[in-house]
This record gives sequence, structure tokens and C-alpha cells, in this order.
Amino acid sequence: MAIKTHEITWPQPSGFLQDLILQFKLILRLMGDRRVNFFLKLLPVAALVYLVSPVDFFPALVFPLIGALDDAAIVWIGVSLFTALCPEDVVREHMNALQKVIPGTWRDAAEETDIVEVVPRDVPEDAHTE
Repeated sequence: MAIKTHEITWPQPSGFLQDLILQFKLILRLMGDRRVNFFLKLLPVAALVYLVSPVDFFPALVFPLIGALDDAAIVWIGVSLFTALCPEDVVREHMNALQKVIPGTWRDAAEETDIVEVVPRDVPEDAHTE
């Protein structure tokens, strides 16, 4: 009988807004984790500083659409790099906690040849045969 390992998951959030909220919670958890390098934590902070700073690569007044897109691109790159460069096991641990993943093992049900009848000791032998 082979033991198979599976992860049991609850329904995961779907949709853009739920994924964005999940990513935000992951970043907050990683920022508070001591196992993540301090200098690596500066990446999302720098992306947010760029977002609110008046200095832009493409000013929004000159290039209205591109001006907004470069802000979004810098934040996206900063957040993506941060999660990619964090230790993989730490990111997995926090994602499992956020998605309520329960690690465990899965075993196949016993075959009929493996089934053993259990008879209580205090019940007379003839009580089982009817």
C-alpha cells in the first residue's frame, strides 16, 4: 500500500481584486518576517516611494496614459521582484497560511484483503452470528 502526499486546499480566491488583496497580504507578512533580508524589504518600499513621488520617467501631463502605466509598471516590478527574491520556503509558508492549505498525507483505502473484523471482548461469541 503506497502512501501518497497531497495538499488539501480550501477554495482559493479568484478574480483580480481577490488576487490583489492576497498579494498585498503576502507582502505585508513577508515584510514582517525576520527570515527575509532587510535590504530586500526596501524593494517594495522604494516602489511605493516612486509611486507617490512627483518625479516620473514619463510625466502624466505630457503622456497621460503612459504616465499612469509607468507608475503601475514600477510597482508591479518591485512587488514581483520582492516575492521572487524572498526565500521560497518562507513565501510558500505564508501563502499556505493565507490560502488555508493544510499539509498532510493521503493514503488509499484498505483493500478487502486487509480488512480485519474487530470483535469486542465482552460480547458473547454467538451475539455476532445472526
